[in-house]
Amino acid sequence: MRKPNQVLVAGLLTLAACGPGDTATVRPNPANQKPAYFNLLKLLNEQSTQLNHRQPTVEKQVLLRDGNRETTRVPKTDWEKELQIFQQADINKPALRGLYVVDSATLPSGLRQRTYRRRPGTDHPVEQLTVVSQGNVVQSITANVAQDNPLVYSAKMLELRLQQGQLTNYRVIGVQKLILFDSVRYAVQTNVQ
Repeated sequence: MRKPNQVLVAGLLTLAACGPGDTATVRPNPANQKPAYFNLLKLLNEQSTQLNHRQPTVEKQVLLRDGNRETTRVPKTDWEKELQIFQQADINKPALRGLYVVDSATLPSGLRQRTYRRRPGTDHPVEQLTVVSQGNVVQSITANVAQDNPLVYSAKMLELRLQQGQLTNYRVIGVQKLILFDSVRYAVQTNVQ
């Protein structure tokens, strides 16, 4: 057990360690900050949790190299992995604040459309992200993601469709060209049943 003098000395030493100009800086908790742009990761996490719980059957249609389509039914899906490709469209990062122009419009159907366009000169693969919603309920998300460097060119269009807050279908259409190789085009359409 410490003696009262030892406690007093320890307290004084702690105070002395703080210089006269030191002040406590209160930094805002990032979790409490309002997202700068649409919070895509939150939506993907909510959908993954909901779909993993429900485990709906999935019908996938894949466009093959020869132009034919192949359809398969998948009874059990790991939704976190399945929706992972859509994380590439996330622009809600602190480093990207102010790098996207936001346009908002009300469509003739009454739905609200927000489009986030990358500013010229911005070095980030998401060129555009469009979110259509009715009130706070997302109806669709479309994103154009592209990468162009000396080794690889890739471009893809990502699309999610929801009804009453539940994912109903999604698709990915893209092209990839590696240096010294031919372009590879691909398309996957998935319906959630």
